[in-house]
Amino acid sequence: MRSASRVAGLALLGLASLGGCGNLGVAAAPDAPLWLHHPGSALGITLRRDITAETRKVGEAYERGRPEIDVEHRRIFVGSSDHGLYAVRADTSDVLWRFETLGPVQSEPHYDAASDTVYFGSNDGALYKVRASDGKLLYRFMTNAEVTRRPVLRDGVVYVTNANDTLIALDAETGAMRWHQHRTPAFGMEISGYAGPALGRDKVYTAFSDGVVMAYDLKNGSEQWALVDLAAEAEQSAGGQTPKYLDTDTTPVFGRIASGDVVFVAGYAGGVFALDAENGTRAWVNEAAVGVTELALWHQPAHQPRSGGGPVVPERKVLLASSGMTGLWAIDPEDGRTIWRRELPDGGISAPVPFAGALLVTTTRYGIFLFSPLDGAVIDGIETGGGIAMTPAAYGRRAFVMTNGGALLSLDVETPPVPKG
Repeated sequence: MRSASRVAGLALLGLASLGGCGNLGVAAAPDAPLWLHHPGSALGITLRRDITAETRKVGEAYERGRPEIDVEHRRIFVGSSDHGLYAVRADTSDVLWRFETLGPVQSEPHYDAASDTVYFGSNDGALYKVRASDGKLLYRFMTNAEVTRRPVLRDGVVYVTNANDTLIALDAETGAMRWHQHRTPAFGMEISGYAGPALGRDKVYTAFSDGVVMAYDLKNGSEQWALVDLAAEAEQSAGGQTPKYLDTDTTPVFGRIASGDVVFVAGYAGGVFALDAENGTRAWVNEAAVGVTELALWHQPAHQPRSGGGPVVPERKVLLASSGMTGLWAIDPEDGRTIWRRELPDGGISAPVPFAGALLVTTTRYGIFLFSPLDGAVIDGIETGGGIAMTPAAYGRRAFVMTNGGALLSLDVETPPVPKG
């Protein structure tokens, strides 16, 4: 099936502001995303399969986290509020197996192709490692607080954070703890959520609820930065007033700009920062982008125009910052300059996901949308008949996401033909 209730008027859904002028058509231009040359009819639902067990649904009707795609074996791994992790065939959406935990699985799994295993967290406080072929448990490590952020893996060590401001390094084979770092959670009110780990060249980075961002040695967990306190930065900018929220809940994003390797991170009250990856010193800050809880780096390589003529289109990078307070921001990663900002629809959006040269988001009320990272213009949208809180996962022209009702959607994008002449 090619579409499920095509969105005919985005303005009627309150999404015109997300698309700037609200125009679905974007004229062909050499610096536009690789295929952004036509108005809508790009995004479609190819499969829909109910996954979450009706008899096991508990609490609020939300499915969070993010699917994980195993490209080689055409499998999708996705968690559910029914306490299970599912392995699903990517081409048919048939369930291959289900692994039961003691709490909702609202995390993003990590699939390791080298060992054909899956690492994932649960709200029961544990990190699990299971065999990808049949879901057999290999080990369970109790962290003592919910695990919803994606674990990361390098050189036989898996790194994971939990909701109690703890970063843990485990032997990936045995599950034995190598080292851990913990900070006392901030006093007072906190925003829901917390940061995950991010790997650099020789360090692992994370952030904490008291506003501190830190870098640790991958092998022994020793601190590699002097204290970087984004809450103190926000307090200083506010003239000594203590911010209401101290959190730094965004998972850091490792990247490179002209001056060298940096870590992009957002303090809830302080804005979006680029920090030197080696020593944590500030490269730049965008103080206007407050309330940010998700960051994503969009990258388009240099390429020839699809028409085949004209000069090579240069490489483009855009840092996307999502805030329920101030909207969706596109920031120049080189200097922190705001490229564009859009208001969000009621209920907000997921983290933006790079998809076929554009960006894919889900909304908790209005469905799924594809938009341009260069100006925020909406390309296409699908009203799914219910909200989606989960962040999509994408590879090539295919994407997957689960609705709040527990249905796994398989999406594709149709690229237009190369213009003639």
